[in-house]
Amino acid sequence: MSCSALLQLHPLSPTLSLQLLRLDNAVLLSFHLSSIRICHLCLFPDMDPLSVTASIIAVLQLSAKVLGYLNDVKDAPKGRTQCAIEISNLHSLLYKLKDHVENGDSRQSWYITVQDLAVENGPLDQFKQALETLQSKITDGGRLKKVGEALVWKFRKEEIAGILDRIERLKSLVEIALQMDHFKLSQAIKYDTNFVRTHVPVIQSGVDEIRQDQDAAKHCRILEWISRTDYPAQQYDIIKRRQEGTGQWFLDAPQVTRWLSEHQATLFCPGIPGAGKTMVAAIAIDHLLKSVQSSSHGVAYVYCNYKAQEEQDTSRMLAAILKQLVQTRLSLVEPVERLHKKHADRGTRPLPDEVFSALRDVLAHYSAVYIVVDALDECQDSDGARRQFLAKLRDLQAGRDVRLMATSRLIPEIMDWFNKALKLEVQASKEDVKQFVAGQICRLPRCIQRNSALQETVQEKIVEAVDGMFLLARLHTDSLLDKRTAKDVKATLAKLSQGSAALAEAYKEAIQRIEGQLSGDYELAKKVLSWITYAKRPLTTAEICCALAVESDEAELDPENIPDVEDLLSVCAGLVVVDQESSVIRLVHYTTQEYFERIRDSWDPGARLHIASTCLTYLSFSIFKTSSCSSDKAFEERLQKNKFLDYAAKHWGEHAAMAEDQICELACLFLPKL
Repeated sequence: MSCSALLQLHPLSPTLSLQLLRLDNAVLLSFHLSSIRICHLCLFPDMDPLSVTASIIAVLQLSAKVLGYLNDVKDAPKGRTQCAIEISNLHSLLYKLKDHVENGDSRQSWYITVQDLAVENGPLDQFKQALETLQSKITDGGRLKKVGEALVWKFRKEEIAGILDRIERLKSLVEIALQMDHFKLSQAIKYDTNFVRTHVPVIQSGVDEIRQDQDAAKHCRILEWISRTDYPAQQYDIIKRRQEGTGQWFLDAPQVTRWLSEHQATLFCPGIPGAGKTMVAAIAIDHLLKSVQSSSHGVAYVYCNYKAQEEQDTSRMLAAILKQLVQTRLSLVEPVERLHKKHADRGTRPLPDEVFSALRDVLAHYSAVYIVVDALDECQDSDGARRQFLAKLRDLQAGRDVRLMATSRLIPEIMDWFNKALKLEVQASKEDVKQFVAGQICRLPRCIQRNSALQETVQEKIVEAVDGMFLLARLHTDSLLDKRTAKDVKATLAKLSQGSAALAEAYKEAIQRIEGQLSGDYELAKKVLSWITYAKRPLTTAEICCALAVESDEAELDPENIPDVEDLLSVCAGLVVVDQESSVIRLVHYTTQEYFERIRDSWDPGARLHIASTCLTYLSFSIFKTSSCSSDKAFEERLQKNKFLDYAAKHWGEHAAMAEDQICELACLFLPKL
């Protein structure tokens, strides 16, 4: 809708009232504060007689522009609806006032008095400035927010009442002006000015709070620019899976006590696959966040991921650490602001040395900083990224009290790097495994839940079989999910795999359980596991559900063909999990990926072709044939509405290359449309 069309809408239109206007605290409180500076026209005898008209027109034009930005706001709360109605009324009255001023005689007393509304920093001028503030906040400093990002109404009930009162007072001034009584208008302006003056302390406090919120929002945007990784979300997902009471052996270990207390200490925690290294890292981070972090002690962490190699170069990992340390103390944001100012407008990214320098500046404000890096072995070192990252961390330690903890598999190169560090091997204790299995009883069949003796047998047999491998305990527990009698449970427990080949055997048994399902569930499980295994980056639940819903020879996605996420998990025999905070669907462990990489071609030989075909079919949907996106806003909106578009557009070529001979015809049909 154009601005001119908006101006023609009746101000009392319910649609306009409900959808178009959101009045921010900054608008009215700023107007409150500025009203004490209202001066009488006699102080400005040479004022341009057209200043009132110009001021009103400027306010009306800006109002229309702001209304245009707010046109898509939906589900307005009651308080905002009331504000919309009152502002719409005021909008209409200003039009009438403009007409009176344009047709009036500038020599009349009323005309001279009404100019009090348009003096510099007067009511109309301040209201215009407030609208500009509102516009800037709505449009993210002149840049429109992402499509679908809701405008948040944060006012309390009493704040709404104050805003509505201020709107009513301003409206009263305009209504009195329209009565053409210059004496009454002069008295009303004087009374309003005195009223505002008595409320300045409260108003100033509100303005300061708004400015603080705006500064915080600005800082959040800058921090999101420096690093898009959300390791705190991963921390939340991991720690909430911790069985209460487990991991205490780690916190009680003398090596951990030394690491927590010694200047520039380094703790290295190696372990076999599935030993629980990531959970140990999460327990350490949780302990630090609860007991150590303060204004003088910082905590930051990195979770390496075999599926996120693009995010794991030196610059990005250092930037993620920098982001976390600044997030907890926004007063330290200045080094990040410098990088943003230098690179953001040019579309470039900071070099590792630039991020390192900013990080060093921030560390100078902490007396000690703890940095935890999990799964270093999953950070590939083909281009030297891991070695460079570790070298930068060592350089940080040399200059400041940085206490580093890292977990990894038993890889010689990594172990050599930490040869002088404190060492604590991660191994699931028998007590922890027993507690874990006890916590899983509620998931197991009723024949186990109702038999305490059988529960004890389950715990003892699994503890005996896993030999320090938490992952194996989980897989063995899952192997009991479809056992409906005590005899079946005991038979399964009697043949639990043990030793070095136990993990591969447990995966093999999980595959057998998947293959033993109904044919529809088996086929769905194969598709889910193949998608996750072959995916070039972690997939969200929305992305994989869209991919699974794509049908060959169809020109659009059928919403009725989109599967439920819970069904995807249930058919995969415990091999797939969802991180709730990030909505990422993934394999239960890195070793699961390695296992499927060994068997996937023989287990699901058609997977490569299916994935490549799905990407190309999706990109060929009729919805994408209309035209290219004319703006960033339109592009963001298209991505928001089409959840699988980002992945398919970026990675179809890689998947097509893996099935080149078979996919050639479909690719040739798609390519001419680009």
